[in-house]
Amino acid sequence: MASLSNHDGAMTKIWLPAWFTPRFLGALAIVALLLATSPGVSAFVPLALILAAALAIATAIDAILGPRVSEIRVTRIPPQHFALGVRTELSYAVENRSPRATRLGIIETPVSTLRFETDELVADLPPQSRSLLARPVMPVTRGAGELGTLYVWYENTFGLIRRRLRIPASESVRVFPDLAAVERYGKLHLRNRTIEAGLRRMKLRGAGTEFESLREWSDGDAFRTIDWKATARRGKLMVAQHEVERSQNVLLLLDCGRLMTPRIDTRRKLDYAVTAALSLATIAGLASDRVGLVAFARDILAASAPRSARSSIASLSERLYALEPRFEESNYTRAFAYLRHHLHKRSLIVFLTDVIDPLAQAALLAELGSLAKHHLLVCCFMNDAAVSAALAQPAQSEREAYRATVARELLTERRLAATMMERAGAIVIDVPAAKLTTALIDEYLRVKRRGLL
Repeated sequence: MASLSNHDGAMTKIWLPAWFTPRFLGALAIVALLLATSPGVSAFVPLALILAAALAIATAIDAILGPRVSEIRVTRIPPQHFALGVRTELSYAVENRSPRATRLGIIETPVSTLRFETDELVADLPPQSRSLLARPVMPVTRGAGELGTLYVWYENTFGLIRRRLRIPASESVRVFPDLAAVERYGKLHLRNRTIEAGLRRMKLRGAGTEFESLREWSDGDAFRTIDWKATARRGKLMVAQHEVERSQNVLLLLDCGRLMTPRIDTRRKLDYAVTAALSLATIAGLASDRVGLVAFARDILAASAPRSARSSIASLSERLYALEPRFEESNYTRAFAYLRHHLHKRSLIVFLTDVIDPLAQAALLAELGSLAKHHLLVCCFMNDAAVSAALAQPAQSEREAYRATVARELLTERRLAATMMERAGAIVIDVPAAKLTTALIDEYLRVKRRGLL
């Protein structure tokens, strides 16, 4: 249960275990109103006294009836996993041991990584009952947070006194990237001829390098696929089928500098990049590829050598889930020098960035050419739908004309950056941020299918 941890000192000074409800205060206000108007209407004085006496008696009965503190139990049952942007629920096991119906409310302390969709959870509990309550919650930021003290109030059917509890329940929570995009990606076996769903690997027949099987030639098969030795042995045209070579290297190069701090919708660009990177690592595990990581800003923030993706997904998630963008210029020279020093086997390098700044481009393009000679480089950008929206309609005012001009300049800079990177030998993906994961997986499968590594 959550506590207002930064304000516990102040809360301790003003905390009261019970207080009057709005119903009590409303009745008291009526008594005060009758007394205030009694000089003009003398009959209001006895009426006010009767009402005040009734209120005092009812309040005393309320205080006697309880429930007592020992008769109310509240325990938080947090979910096992929080995923960024995926609505989930916090559950509470609530027990009313008293012989009377009770109305109860639960308030969580604010948590930096979560947004509660309601300020408090209110429920009516029958006497001698147990209930499981739930409230919706939305993870809004990757990283670690802490659920703290729970603030609970409860009242009986008289509803004049509200008892209050503070239940210490500090508990760490971690918000991970949303990898549901891998599940939403669709029927991979239809889109990419993934035909062995029961296996934990991806077999893509086509222009691969590892021999898979022989079959008879059929109309449409390429001439180069004919296996002439097998044809001579069997006396009929035979075609060799190959599968994409497994255990290749995939290196995720993640820019965590200033250009990844802007928000698109409710998420930062780095959030989209981290989700895409982990989703690609998951798919690469199905293809038996090895996945490594280099995250950098001005310095190298995290690094791991390529290794079996199936065994390293948990490690990658641990390294990336709390990674935050830094408001500093990324040092591309240092990052690419690190790659040249540690990465010797030809690899697929997936560079997730948003290099549209002309100054940043100059430093980056100087490094891309030499790297693309030895590795297959895929550069991923995230464009903002707001730019396209600003250009979609004719400007109706000076403000809209200004926005359209800025949007056109940004679009030109993006296109220029993409063109220059392609000339340097990189494959460029420039899609809306929400489509980055799907586009990156598509490109990875295309690379595997065509045997570009």
